[in-house]
Amino acid sequence: MIYDITQPLFECTVFPGDPRPVKKEVLRIERGDVCNLTAFEMCAHNGTHVDAPYHFLNDGKGIDRVALDKFIGPAYVEGHDGEVSAEDARQLLKRASLAHAGAEKRILIKGNATVTLEAAEVFAAAGVDLVGNESQTVGPESGPKAVHLVLLGAEVVLLEGIRLAAVPDGAYLLHCAPLLLSDTDGAPCRATLMEY
Repeated sequence: MIYDITQPLFECTVFPGDPRPVKKEVLRIERGDVCNLTAFEMCAHNGTHVDAPYHFLNDGKGIDRVALDKFIGPAYVEGHDGEVSAEDARQLLKRASLAHAGAEKRILIKGNATVTLEAAEVFAAAGVDLVGNESQTVGPESGPKAVHLVLLGAEVVLLEGIRLAAVPDGAYLLHCAPLLLSDTDGAPCRATLMEY
């Protein structure tokens, strides 16, 4: 089974202060045009998206320079509500490694969870490739910078705004390759999980 864990772009949740995506109908057959043609404007961090190190680090890699293998491979999904502590992070990594070889490299946290600075330090020290969650930011919404600096500084990619309610806890094959946007701080993606 394949789970689509992506938000529909034009109905997506938007981080407070970010511009909403806008859809424009440029051409429509019903108006006598030769074809249907849609244009849109959006922030690179609307809906389901990935953050590159450049998002918070001026000398960090843009999304086009992040290796694709960070976005594709074994991943582990687990539900958690509230703050993810350092101990929560350690136990989560342990369960992920037992669930499937390599799943501890890509951690997806289901529920209303906030990664704390201490948990971010555990993930960074463990050499995790990706951390994802359902919120529009991995860290606390009121002050996400410190968590982003730790994770992005360790070149941990952030997958934000995913939807995991229908996905049982466990190991999956994740695919969330971003659009190839040159020299940008992030990009939208179509995120899917496939059962092993």
